Amino acid sequence: MFENLQDKLDRAFKVLKGQGSITEINVAETMKEIRKALLDADVNYKTAKSFTDEVKEKALGLNVLTAVSPGQLLTKVMNDELTALMGGEVTELDLKNNPTIILIAGLNGAGKTTFTGKLANFLKSKGKKPLLVAGDVYRPAAVDQLQILGEQIGVPVYSNIASKDPVGIALEGIAEGKKQNNNVIIIDTAGRLAIDEQMMDEIAAVKASTKPHEILFVVDAMTGQDAVNTAKAFNDRLDFTGVVLTKLDGDTRGGAALSIKSVVNKPIKFIGTGEKMEALDVFYPERMASRILGMGDVVSLVERAQQQFDEKEAAELQKKIRKNKFDFNDFYNQIQQIKKMGNMKDLMGMIPGVGKMMKNVDIEDDAFKSVEAVIQSMTKFERENPDSIQQSRRLRIAKGSGTKIEEVTKLIKQFEDMRKVMKQFSNPAAAAKMMRNMPKMPQGKM
Repeated sequence: MFENLQDKLDRAFKVLKGQGSITEINVAETMKEIRKALLDADVNYKTAKSFTDEVKEKALGLNVLTAVSPGQLLTKVMNDELTALMGGEVTELDLKNNPTIILIAGLNGAGKTTFTGKLANFLKSKGKKPLLVAGDVYRPAAVDQLQILGEQIGVPVYSNIASKDPVGIALEGIAEGKKQNNNVIIIDTAGRLAIDEQMMDEIAAVKASTKPHEILFVVDAMTGQDAVNTAKAFNDRLDFTGVVLTKLDGDTRGGAALSIKSVVNKPIKFIGTGEKMEALDVFYPERMASRILGMGDVVSLVERAQQQFDEKEAAELQKKIRKNKFDFNDFYNQIQQIKKMGNMKDLMGMIPGVGKMMKNVDIEDDAFKSVEAVIQSMTKFERENPDSIQQSRRLRIAKGSGTKIEEVTKLIKQFEDMRKVMKQFSNPAAAAKMMRNMPKMPQGKM
């Protein structure tokens, strides 16, 4: 997401390259390019115009310090204003009620049911006890889909396939949740291919009867300004509490993310970044602004890592590394945890400066596929004793994994090198010595 916008903003900032100061003329030219970039990204016209006017006013009101270039100063102003445009601060779910009732709304195809499962999985990871209610009585297999997702994440699902009354099913689900002591009840509702009165009346009736504490409107980010218009129509009837943008991993220009808050004045609370149940992120306006400007998002990267890596397991792993007992089982487990963190290209884009370098590089979701195949073709003894894998064993592993013996040899060599480095860095004294012996970088004049 935002790659095209990022490129165009870079080109706009080049207008200021080499300029000694910010002037009315060079800022006006830069703002013209930025406005064009925003419109190309399918940002609402009024939003784009008021945004660039605000940035221009702020930029002209600042003095350029000798240590800061005009381009750097404008990037800072842009970052602040983009953050404000998308809501300023993170807006979390209101979960203080027991049970908290959350109503999910949106059009067909936006990913409502998938998001419903992701949200339950997210809340479960936070220590909540959610119940899913299958309230879509129209779409074929909608109930089955929710039940499959529920089984996948270990969350119960209430359904009543004999009923075609969405209000009745919602109330039955709430009663069941209270009986089973579920502290969050998430109600999936029916969508339509387009907004119609019957749909609006029905979802309004569900809202009136269930009195939800949160109403989340799920919108497909790939639909751009249509997403914003749909959100406005729903908000006029439902007065929802927050927006969820799905499919941000797809070929989306990002206009919905930049426009929706200013048009409906409701916060974006979550973003969906893939098909996996873990591919759901809380929406942080400041972090998203940094990513749009190519500045990365290290905080989100660290948080994703923390969600997947258990402290106790990490301590055990460190002991194994110190004793040089790190084996292919441990390596395979680390790969699985990294994969759960999300799409590899998306993760690389969170590292400052790396996103631009990776722009034209295709990193497939199954980037670890051949490595996993090689490890899975090893015997239990070989995985636990990497030093035992000599030529005859490598030949058998290559045949079993559908790879070449050179690939197996290369992986084992890389594994051995990695193990040596990990062992050295696990010893603080040895790590400090290594750092001291590293060649000094030449010092430039300040």
